[in-house]
Amino acid sequence: MSGSLKSTKPFLLIAPAIVLLGIFLVLPYMNIVLMSFRNPGNGAPYAPGFTAANYLRLFSDSFYLSQVANTLAIGFVTTALCLLLGFPVAWQLAKRNMRFRGLAYGLVLSPLLVGIVIRSYGWTILLGNNGIINRTLMNAGIIDSPLALMYNSLGIVIALVHVFLPFMILPLMSALQGIDPSIEAAARSLGAGRITAFRRIVLPLAMPGIQAGCILVFVLSLSAYVTPALIGGLRVKTMAVSVVDALIDTFQWPFGSAMALLLSLTGGLVVTIFARMTRMKWKVDR
Repeated sequence: MSGSLKSTKPFLLIAPAIVLLGIFLVLPYMNIVLMSFRNPGNGAPYAPGFTAANYLRLFSDSFYLSQVANTLAIGFVTTALCLLLGFPVAWQLAKRNMRFRGLAYGLVLSPLLVGIVIRSYGWTILLGNNGIINRTLMNAGIIDSPLALMYNSLGIVIALVHVFLPFMILPLMSALQGIDPSIEAAARSLGAGRITAFRRIVLPLAMPGIQAGCILVFVLSLSAYVTPALIGGLRVKTMAVSVVDALIDTFQWPFGSAMALLLSLTGGLVVTIFARMTRMKWKVDR
């Protein structure tokens, strides 16, 4: 009796988490899958019967396929910029004895203390044709006409980098703090240069943090709605914006569900490939 209780104890411990995941994740996804095969309704979310016409429409229209490509491109660029900008910051916070370390942590986390809508509106004030950046450059005589910083992918990427940069810095900082400084010192004492020691020692050991940060930022960038909607306006459409438009504005729940599933599957495929590639690189370097 006691043996059976011991064998079921691990399952009992994780049972609440499994129930929560089933109710709030698995069931909604199953409902989305089912909804994506429904017939479009007239004044209702969907009509009786099932069809594959939503997917045929999605894959046969180059407009939606270009939105997928544009959304992926924005996600890739945002992730790469967050990694390039976040790694030096994480390195300084993890390895340097800073006098104002607490203040530096606060500055890194400060974007998370403000609502995303407010942050996006703030970037509209900065990036607009009559915004602070363009006015400053024109008053200084650097440019003659306003730069196109809004209503394009550039403005969306700038705002997304600001929004999601902490999600890159925090995993990187955690990984870098776990690296023993004596390992890098030993490599330097054996003749390795600073760049070689970083490439052969620091980078592979920081790979778990790089992997976690890149996945977080990429997934959040793909699913971002508020920032692309405000900064991109009607000129730049991402899949998240189109999904919300289909569900709320045009009341096309089946087609919106099909688009949401395509976005989820595409993002999941990219994340899986990236995780496998970085895991293989990590094992080879070790």
